[in-house]
Amino acid sequence: MPSPAGISGNDAASLAITTVLASLEDSKAENIVSIDIQGKSSLGDYMVIASGRSHRHVSAVADHLLKALKDAGFGMARVEGLASADWVLIDSGDIIVHVFRPEVREFYNLEKMWQAPDLEEETLH
Repeated sequence: MPSPAGISGNDAASLAITTVLASLEDSKAENIVSIDIQGKSSLGDYMVIASGRSHRHVSAVADHLLKALKDAGFGMARVEGLASADWVLIDSGDIIVHVFRPEVREFYNLEKMWQAPDLEEETLH
């Protein structure tokens, strides 16, 4: 996804993560976790995981975030899961956001997988 005009890659990622976190806070998302995945994955720079209290809250948090990203100049992010609102994935390019209902978040436990320490080169098989 292209960065807003005139902003370098690192500045764009920094603006994007700030926009995402502010939107989630404003929407009263719960248990917001930001994970730096630079160097761990080519998917993006950050993964953000948050919870909504119900299907309706998850949907509202996702809608608010999509509007905030668009208003900040990040264009239209790709979205999956909005219809059922158990787990909504929003991919804005540099930032991947997961908004879960609490039970679904606990089941998948993405934080554990992505916050695992990096293995040293010698330990890889």
